[in-house]
Amino acid sequence: MTLGEALGLSDFQERTIVRGLQLVLLALLGYGVVTFQFAVSGTTGLALGITLLPAWLRREYGYSMDAGLVLWITVAVVLHTIGSLGLYQWYQWYDEIAHTVSATVVAGLGYASFRAFELHSDEIDVPPSFRSAFVVVFVLATGVFWEVLEFALGGTVVTVYGIDDIVTDFVFNAVGAVIVALWGTDSVGELVGFFRNRIRSDSNG
Repeated sequence: MTLGEALGLSDFQERTIVRGLQLVLLALLGYGVVTFQFAVSGTTGLALGITLLPAWLRREYGYSMDAGLVLWITVAVVLHTIGSLGLYQWYQWYDEIAHTVSATVVAGLGYASFRAFELHSDEIDVPPSFRSAFVVVFVLATGVFWEVLEFALGGTVVTVYGIDDIVTDFVFNAVGAVIVALWGTDSVGELVGFFRNRIRSDSNG
């Protein structure tokens, strides 16, 4: 079940909300540039780019992503972007929610990729329990990469909150991964099909 389905929204309502959130990101990007706050503009620019990926996929490959999935991704990056403005420091619960939601998106993408490779290859037959374990490991590994990236950039593009925050981040990354592993894999079913078609196309090409 996607975010839009859980909220009982129509495709039109989901896409309208996405456009509104993209305008919020665009405004924050402009604010960061005008005030020379490059951590804000860098984080917001990356987030805005991610929200535009579905449109790029539609233009380049003719794949129209489900509106609920687009909303899910957009909400995750907006939560992270707004959190980086100070909410992560002010409210511990906000950090936990944002990391959980972001982790569900990473988990969904990781599962869709893995499942597509599995379906493409006749030699791969993975038990469902291992797929669930893969989702959790994939999210935690992505979390490690992100934390290393934050420290490597030293706060110039993404904000660094310190060592004490890392453990909490990993805990709620794991929570988001488990949610998808147990109940959310069906929500990325069409993405699995798209990835599988791309793998088949690349193999034949």
